[in-house]
Amino acid sequence: MMTVAFLAACNGAADLDKAPVPLGDFNLVHNIAVAPKAVKGPLSREVSKEQLTKALTDATAERFDRYNGSRDYHFGMSVEGYVLAQPGIPVVFAPKSILIINLTVWDDAKNLKLTERPHQITVFESLDQGPVVGSGYTKSAEEQLKNLSQNAAKAIESYLVKMNKEKGWFRGNGATAAVAAETDA
Repeated sequence: MMTVAFLAACNGAADLDKAPVPLGDFNLVHNIAVAPKAVKGPLSREVSKEQLTKALTDATAERFDRYNGSRDYHFGMSVEGYVLAQPGIPVVFAPKSILIINLTVWDDAKNLKLTERPHQITVFESLDQGPVVGSGYTKSAEEQLKNLSQNAAKAIESYLVKMNKEKGWFRGNGATAAVAAETDA
């Protein structure tokens, strides 16, 4: 199963100042990303595997550390491919950035992998530059990667909400997750 997330209208972090969406009795313990087979797409800027994995784990922590249910879960994420757009020719060629990851989810208490096979998620950069100018002109590779990682974390959350509704992944003992207190600004 593959999910293609079109988070083009807004940044995947745009809702982080709001209460998290209900996810049941969920607490993320291990947030692990690897990139042993990450493929750099054509015409992409270069980033290291360490940069790829750090950006993804940071964005995942930013989104999921807001949940503090009593049941523990673990994420295994693998960066499969990426393109970080370089400057193009406005109007004619404005390349867009993309990130492809595989996600595996484990239920700690049940010692069970919830995803039979890794779930693939593909996200595109937010279009906050407008449709004419690509992010290669306006953002560094690190900024592009942060945006893609935040969009990926949002897509993971959307997938988990869907699986919780369809399969009851995070329903434990009738409890609902309490959310972390709002962060000090």
